[in-house]
Amino acid sequence: MGNGNRQGADHSGKTVQPPPSLCRRAEELLEPDAPEGEQLHSKDAAQRLLQELQVHQIELEMQNAELQRARYEVEVTLERYADLYDFAPVGYFTLGRDGAIGSVNLTGATYLGCERSRLIGRRFGKYVADEVRPRFSDYLGKVFAGEGNCSCEVELVREGSSPLFVQIEAVAFGSGEECRAAVLDITGRRQAEGALLRVHDDLELRVAERTGELSRAVEQLTHEISERSRAEGSLLDAYAEITELKDRLQAENIYLRQEDAQQYNFGDIIGGGSAISSVFLKIKQVAPMNATVLLTGETGVGKGVVARAIHSRSTRKERPMITVNCASLPGSLIESELFGRERGAFTGANERQIGRFELADGGTIFLDEIGEMPLDLQCKLLRVIQDGEFERLGGPRTIKVNVRIIAASNRNLEDEIRNGRFREDLFYRLNVFPILVPPLRQRQEDIPLLVSYFVAKFNKKMGKEIETVSKDTLDNFSRYSWPGNVRELESIVERGVITSSGKALEIFDWRDRSRSRPGAEGEAIKELAELEQHHILRVLQKTGWRVEGKEGAAVILGLNPSTLRARMRKYCICRA
Repeated sequence: MGNGNRQGADHSGKTVQPPPSLCRRAEELLEPDAPEGEQLHSKDAAQRLLQELQVHQIELEMQNAELQRARYEVEVTLERYADLYDFAPVGYFTLGRDGAIGSVNLTGATYLGCERSRLIGRRFGKYVADEVRPRFSDYLGKVFAGEGNCSCEVELVREGSSPLFVQIEAVAFGSGEECRAAVLDITGRRQAEGALLRVHDDLELRVAERTGELSRAVEQLTHEISERSRAEGSLLDAYAEITELKDRLQAENIYLRQEDAQQYNFGDIIGGGSAISSVFLKIKQVAPMNATVLLTGETGVGKGVVARAIHSRSTRKERPMITVNCASLPGSLIESELFGRERGAFTGANERQIGRFELADGGTIFLDEIGEMPLDLQCKLLRVIQDGEFERLGGPRTIKVNVRIIAASNRNLEDEIRNGRFREDLFYRLNVFPILVPPLRQRQEDIPLLVSYFVAKFNKKMGKEIETVSKDTLDNFSRYSWPGNVRELESIVERGVITSSGKALEIFDWRDRSRSRPGAEGEAIKELAELEQHHILRVLQKTGWRVEGKEGAAVILGLNPSTLRARMRKYCICRA
């Protein structure tokens, strides 16, 4: 019986009692006024009842133990989720229909800037800014009306702190008297949207200002165009007159130019300017004499033409003028070409050959590019100049000749002497009567005469009837520096005569490269020389460094092979 007083406890901590029916039966069996037979019988029943109570007690204790464990687990879970609830990054509220706060986590209390215990029972709308409070009230009404799980953005006002922008999402639950609300801080997003709005407003303002400026500029430009249109109307007559005068200037007659050229020519030398007139004077002075003449000047200036003019006005004009280009002859053959050779003089010399000096006997020999002559032959040439005699290669007999020597070089022979490439005594023998042939850039006044002469020449050669040359073309020619000198001008005019289809000379591929600044002539010449050097190098590389022949660089460049070799030496261009 002592065990019959053992009690259990439920999960709430209260004692678990035996069932009331078992308790009443036990009390009835133990009453003292019961009959003896019934008491004896009741003792047996009480014994059985006690056993039932003990069994039931054990069951209750087991149930109590199970409830205790369940209670502990619930408490642990509640504590765990209480932490998650309180420290969640979102504020959680339980609100009544009037907006009264029933519960709130720590994050929500922080949003409102108040202790959690003091918030219970207060209305949430109290913390909503006045201007958006009606919106919040309408939203709360929709939540309790069950109109979907919508959201609302409001501004919270907190005492002593800056306003807070939040987004609320709420849903009603239970009997519909309460709702759960999740409150998210969107202050950073709203601030970014405020900043973006300010930038947008600033940009709109700037666009408006710029649009105003452009509108004013367009208005002004429209006014100026109108004024210009009125002015153009009054200038039409003047323009027509100017055009007529320009056409008259451009329509220059080739026939009249040719007459001028005949008036100012000196054989094949055309010109009337002071620079070329000085050359004419020296030709007249030296031509009748037998003096040796040294012609100097750039490539293409016409040194060969000057040499022919001297010979044609000399007493030797009935005899031939033999021309030798020292740059075009290989070093191994130049001696036999100049002085001749006997049969068997060297391997391959199967016949006797008369040299150029013998052919020029009684006449003139023109030694072009004399600066290219090898040093070992310069001594033999000096002997011919001094004594008028030499021996054929491989022959013992001395041959005497009477030859006038005209030499030419585009090099500075005095520099060649200092560099050990030319004999000084030979230079003095050759430099008896020096003539410097000026470059074409120093003869700009002669360009119209030269153009007329070349047009007439190629008209006859090609059966053309070119009659006029435009003033613009002549102006471009006059401004150009002509690195190729007269030879370049002749080539351009010849190409123009070929390509022209009417009676006016048309230079289609002409490029005005002559727009140089005053005082910058030296710079322009240097630049053109560099361009020529690079152009020659590219063509040589393209042709595999082939100089002569149908597919050689000289043909592509429009130069004589000797001239190309001279320019290669001038620019130090050699195959690596």
